[in-house]
Amino acid sequence: MKLILAVVQDQDSNRLSNALVDHNFRATKMASTGGFLKSGNTTFIIGTEDIRIEKALEVIRDNCKSRDQLVAPVSPMGGNADSYVPYPVEVEVGGATVFVLPVEQFHQF
Repeated sequence: MKLILAVVQDQDSNRLSNALVDHNFRATKMASTGGFLKSGNTTFIIGTEDIRIEKALEVIRDNCKSRDQLVAPVSPMGGNADSYVPYPVEVEVGGATVFVLPVEQFHQF
């Protein structure tokens, strides 16, 4: 058995949630916040059998796409202002960051 932690952008959250249900995966959805852009994310916790890992990863890959987005940088507070860029920059956001962890025991009460 494995535990999948998938951190996805909020924009992809509902689509992924529906796709997981359609493919008979049970998941817990938690609100989270990214450290780099300080924007909303959703973290999915999915427990599944080893033989279904590739299917779960395929569902995540198919429903979480990266995209370009303009982001206004936060001004440095007490930091080095030499590297501060005062205008919006385009960054790639979205996609999914996925961790697959071994599960030593599983209990359902």
